[in-house]
Amino acid sequence: MRPSVDRSTQGRPPLLSVVVPFYNESASVSGLFDALYPVLEKTECRFEVLAVDDGSSDETWQQLKAAAPLRRGLKLIRLSRNFGKEAAVSAGLEKTSGDAVIVLDGDLQHPPALITQMVSLWSQRGFEIVEAVKEARGAEPVFYKFGAGLFYKLFRMLTGYDLGPSSDFKLMDRKVIEAWRRMEESNLFFRGMIAWLGFRRTQIPFAVQSRASGVGKFTLPRLVGVAATAITAFSTSALHIITILGLAFFVLATVVGARTLYLYFLGTAVSGFATVILLQLLIGGALMVSLGIVGEYLARIYTEVKRRPRYILAEVIGLDDMQGAADNDDRS
Repeated sequence: MRPSVDRSTQGRPPLLSVVVPFYNESASVSGLFDALYPVLEKTECRFEVLAVDDGSSDETWQQLKAAAPLRRGLKLIRLSRNFGKEAAVSAGLEKTSGDAVIVLDGDLQHPPALITQMVSLWSQRGFEIVEAVKEARGAEPVFYKFGAGLFYKLFRMLTGYDLGPSSDFKLMDRKVIEAWRRMEESNLFFRGMIAWLGFRRTQIPFAVQSRASGVGKFTLPRLVGVAATAITAFSTSALHIITILGLAFFVLATVVGARTLYLYFLGTAVSGFATVILLQLLIGGALMVSLGIVGEYLARIYTEVKRRPRYILAEVIGLDDMQGAADNDDRS
């Protein structure tokens, strides 16, 4: 067994930061804090909780503001609009100051009870990333399960990273957060970015819990958008598919051309209208798919070169100032 790792800071207990993104989760706010705070108290760490409201249109922000005076170490961030979960997580991570940082969802599908085990693996075993992986995905629509499975298979095939059972629920050492902060891209995929960083990591299983209230916020178009961003941000393999298609059609054209010439010289050539139409449809479809793939990469480049901030802060409570907006602009 590895020796214990001293995570104390100048003789004090380490500081644990917890980032919780919320989007239209007003009915879950109280229950999440009721479940989270007793667990944090058991860790014997100093702690702060950064709740990020991703431009909710319900009473989420009002619920968070009401909880702030009653919850020790609770800090609030509200984005100017709904920038998406990846941006909300980014906003929280960039404002943390803990020796370790935990990210979990605000809908109670990530069980806070696992935090004690996460902290132990980090503080005593020296793991720099402790990931909670799904041993059961819980109740999900059929199309979501099928789409998620297809995405993770494509992602593994094109990038080499197996994210299938992983989740955003994880603990990261401060050095991991600092390395993540140096990744300045605008096209965010938190789970993949952390996988790319490396570091010494371990996993603990969990079963996805039922939502405390409401329904999932990821619609099919949004899931497709996340998948496209993730794949194009982490691999150029999709571009190589175009080359493979081109080579395949070149071989096909060579074979068909040779056969046509052979029949022509034998004097047995016949009209091939159906064959021509079929080839045109195949080649046209391949060209459209190829243009779509190139277009996705151009869209990512376009987003990056504009250098717009990942998010805009509308209001903060409990943080020192609004410097975060400037920090975000500078990609610090």
